[in-house]
Amino acid sequence: MLQTLHIENYALIRETDIRFGDGFVAITGETGAGKSILLGALGLLLGQRADSAVLAEKERKCVVEAQFDIVGLGLKPLFDESDVDYDDQLVLRREILPSGKSRAFANDTPVQLPFLKSLGARIIDIHSQHQTLTLADSSFRLHLLDTLASDSPAVRYQAAYREYGSLKHQLEELTTTEAQNRKEQDYLQFQWDELNEARLQADEQESLEQESQLLAHAEAIRQALAETASLLDDDTEQSVLSRLRQGKNALGHIASYHPDVEALLQRLESSLIELDDINSELQSTVDAIAYSPDRQQQVDERLALIYRLEKKHGVEGIPQLIALRDELDARLQSIATLDDRIQQLMEQVDKAYTAMQAAAEALTESRRQAGKLLAEHLLPALNELGMPEARFNVELTPAATYGPLGHDAVQFLFNANRGGAMRDLAKVASGGELSRLMLAVKSMLTSHNLLPTIIFDEIDTGVSGDISVAVGRMMERMAGHMQVVAITHLPQIAARASQHLKVYKENEADRTVSLIRELVPSERVTEVATMLSSDPPTKAALQTAKELMAK
Repeated sequence: MLQTLHIENYALIRETDIRFGDGFVAITGETGAGKSILLGALGLLLGQRADSAVLAEKERKCVVEAQFDIVGLGLKPLFDESDVDYDDQLVLRREILPSGKSRAFANDTPVQLPFLKSLGARIIDIHSQHQTLTLADSSFRLHLLDTLASDSPAVRYQAAYREYGSLKHQLEELTTTEAQNRKEQDYLQFQWDELNEARLQADEQESLEQESQLLAHAEAIRQALAETASLLDDDTEQSVLSRLRQGKNALGHIASYHPDVEALLQRLESSLIELDDINSELQSTVDAIAYSPDRQQQVDERLALIYRLEKKHGVEGIPQLIALRDELDARLQSIATLDDRIQQLMEQVDKAYTAMQAAAEALTESRRQAGKLLAEHLLPALNELGMPEARFNVELTPAATYGPLGHDAVQFLFNANRGGAMRDLAKVASGGELSRLMLAVKSMLTSHNLLPTIIFDEIDTGVSGDISVAVGRMMERMAGHMQVVAITHLPQIAARASQHLKVYKENEADRTVSLIRELVPSERVTEVATMLSSDPPTKAALQTAKELMAK
């Protein structure tokens, strides 16, 4: 419930503070006095965009602040989601700076406009003249029926609709993937066959490259090894080993005569042993090297295949080729099983569609019952509002497709007069009739709506006389369930309010400003009388005003 509203430097308002009661609040004033300015300021707190053009004094910021009682509205999860401190007493503040920038706060915590919009939709219903046009909107009509029927069937349908849509989207994506994969399958298979037939081993490339080097230089290697072996021992007295043996024998004869010779002799013997061993390995290596043109061709062809595959696939080394082969195998396996996955998903889509159909049928039936309830309520209300011959009916027909709101097309059929066919109310109802219809609808929704406050912005346009009295009484009844604020120019409506606020203008030295104040009982009588006649009001008008307020 709206409790207080503070406005500073907004349009014609220099600064004002307004207290709102918890019943039926009427706001009156001459045309142009600034009644709509209040709604504009309040709209800032509900997430509307700010414009620095509203700054009366361009060098000062504009401030709009309101306090709401939100006990029992279940809003804490919304605050938790946005990381805003929750309190049963909610304070919203909006500031527009001279630069044009704006700031918003909820309980002194900075917030974004989407939060204010979500919050505003849960705490205030602002109903203006043009909103009567929503009666012609199909989605509004369906939401209206769902509210009257309780939202459970609609919630169940929406869950089924989302499930069906999600599965259908998955199926479409999978089918598209399958079509693309089918186009690539032959090429992927060719690539995998080529890599698989290569029978690649992780460490074979280095081994083959070494063998290729050996085979390519086999003759030179044999010649160098043979020459070295010949130098060491060629069965002549000039070979290295032969001459070292001679030296060994010479030292052996004198070793006993000189203390250092024995050590030299041991070192020479060790060298002879090492050189003998080297000579043996040289001979063995020479004998092991056998140049084979066929083997060289095999090695070179194998390396050429490996190099070609690496270049073709843009990889380095056989391990990467093996990884690519395994990846191709996985993709081919996936393609092979895609048909099964698509078939499973098609079955899930069929089940979801059946569930959505059933939920839509239940939703249609709940709307049909709500339509009867709506007609039963509206006819007495319309009779009270001066349309005793009015007829109203809700007609549901199947929609062309299933949509977010179900499978229903809805018409509100209406005829304000006796006789003749009923037609869609958007085509036959006048502006005044639409206003009264919407008021009757809002009245019916009072017991179904969790919103604590509704604001009527001159919904009484086109209404006068006894009908005005009926409108006032209906608003008064609504105020027994929620806070009702009516911006009105009709004295019959203002007379029914439990609180009366007057908006008026005054000329100051430098500008004209709008002011608002709460009227005491005696002032209320004068204001209602003035609305009935003139300023100052006549005695007859004053008496009539007292009678209106007493009823």
